[in-house]
Amino acid sequence: MSDFILTTGDLAMFNPTFGAAIVTVRPGNLSGTGKMKINQKLVCIDGDEKTVIVPGCPYMTPVYNIPGVGILSIASLAPNQKALRVKSNHKPVLLKGGTFNAKFQVLVPAQQPTPGGPVPDATPQYAGTGSFVTTNFRVKGT
Repeated sequence: MSDFILTTGDLAMFNPTFGAAIVTVRPGNLSGTGKMKINQKLVCIDGDEKTVIVPGCPYMTPVYNIPGVGILSIASLAPNQKALRVKSNHKPVLLKGGTFNAKFQVLVPAQQPTPGGPVPDATPQYAGTGSFVTTNFRVKGT
């Protein structure tokens, strides 16, 4: 199935629900390293999603309601987010596709208030999802 090819400047939009954690999300920017250009922007190829990192995102859970902070990233792409035929630099180009798997890595744990003092969240990371928003509405890949 064909879909729009991702280019430099396109956004990774993270959903705020990461399991029990609710994250204050911000979009991540894609940087393409392919050789082809669409609208004077380099196309994104397999592996470029690994450079999407969004630091400084606050989070909390129903139990740990004193906010903590962590980093958002893309854990893995959906099968329909990598082109089967279109390649650049011998790697598949990335497509808008459906939903990717995201990761929220805790840097400063959220805390639960208790009479004996705050108790930190012991979960080191949470799993979530997200999707891409592209400015390319002209060129599709399969």
